[in-house]
Amino acid sequence: MDRIENLCIEKGMRMTEQRRVIARVLSAADDHPDVEELYRRAHQVDPHISIATVYRTVRLFEEAGIIARHDFRDGRSRYEEATDHHHDHLIDMKTGKVVEFVDPEIEALQEAIARKLGYRLVDHRLELYGVPLED
Repeated sequence: MDRIENLCIEKGMRMTEQRRVIARVLSAADDHPDVEELYRRAHQVDPHISIATVYRTVRLFEEAGIIARHDFRDGRSRYEEATDHHHDHLIDMKTGKVVEFVDPEIEALQEAIARKLGYRLVDHRLELYGVPLED
């Protein structure tokens, strides 16, 4: 069983075979697929899965805190497994590729800015948008 499927079971979610397929597709993803891409991948595994089932399942997983939704300015919501491991994103504006990264200096700077302004930082998201450097 994969990570997302296990999380669903731990949360008491009823796991139909189609939900299992979608959970496995999400767990196997090394990118941040949108619903249409999830549907394409799930449909290759089970041709009986409809796009409506994928939309409903993604919404259910998101509401349960199992997956996280991102809107990277390309007009479509993209998804990844929700984890306790914090990371930020760099989005390639030419290809749409999403690069995950962690930078301790940026994390410390964000904490310092919040403190300087009189706040304790409880959450944040950082998205950088760029194009490849020309060689």
